[in-house]
Amino acid sequence: MTAVEIGLGLQGDKRPGDYARLARSAEEHGFDVLTVFGDLMYQPPIFPLLEMAGVTERVRLGTACLNPYSMAPYEIAGQVAALDLASRGRAYLGLARGTWLDAVGIDQRLPLTTLEEAAQVVYRLLRGDSGGYPGKVFRLAPGTALRYAVHRPDPPLLLGAWGAKGAALAGRIADEIKVGGSANPAMVAVIRDRVRPGAEAVGRAAAEVGIVLGAVTVVDTDGAAARNRARAEVAMYLAVVAGLDPTVEIPADLLARVKGLVDAGHHGAAGRLVPDDLLDLFAFSGTPDQVAAQAQALIDAGVRRVEFGTPHGLSDRRGVELLGSAVLPLLRREPARVDPCG
Repeated sequence: MTAVEIGLGLQGDKRPGDYARLARSAEEHGFDVLTVFGDLMYQPPIFPLLEMAGVTERVRLGTACLNPYSMAPYEIAGQVAALDLASRGRAYLGLARGTWLDAVGIDQRLPLTTLEEAAQVVYRLLRGDSGGYPGKVFRLAPGTALRYAVHRPDPPLLLGAWGAKGAALAGRIADEIKVGGSANPAMVAVIRDRVRPGAEAVGRAAAEVGIVLGAVTVVDTDGAAARNRARAEVAMYLAVVAGLDPTVEIPADLLARVKGLVDAGHHGAAGRLVPDDLLDLFAFSGTPDQVAAQAQALIDAGVRRVEFGTPHGLSDRRGVELLGSAVLPLLRREPARVDPCG
């Protein structure tokens, strides 16, 4: 069985050359996947991904995630094809409905249909299928085709989703499903159960769809400082993800107080309201031993990949070095046994 992958998630907020340095360090330390987030108002992920592709030989590369509301599927196809060419077949495609797009006036109607049809268009173009596609949201006229050669017609597809309907869609069409903003081992079984109906509808086992969990990560030899930084980071998205995890009950008044402080720009004060047990469900944080224990719990629960997200440490450079040198060696990466029928 293939070993569980360990990935590193990067935010698109760095200067040219920074991504190459971090990518080389990550590959040397044994990371398997490098992801760039597709968050609103950050750099387009294709810029850092192409820079990293040029200095690495082994790691898989992709975006988590592009959304088909702000980028047309034909452009998504072009970007994943470009990355796959530049990396010589190491690209994956991440798609999700996206978050906070109302801030730029984008209406996210028919999210499941939009995601499924976007994937259909992307992979028809990559395969060279010029027969047309008459979707409800996206269409290809017969004869429409890419005018250049692609490296592969089928780079792996990851869908970003928490909910039952999105997970079922992943069960039907995706290679992986990512639950972004969670470090909670209990979510693995929840997502597996949510993937199952879609997988079974197309004759697949739910176990064929790899589950990826990723979250804010802050590791440092000063564990208290790392956890304080993580609290402030988690506070910024806690109100978004807290209601998506059915295994957690968070007092409404606590969420309201955290959100109020975040909206007022008081992220540190908001973070100080986040208790330790809650922090551990939505972030990897603390000393290398603490972060390794959290990641190991996810591996033991059955994930296919653990993704350590930004900011990694009290500084990116130090965080990546500690994750690679002091966290990865502690992990037993044999995959958990999953029922092949489920």
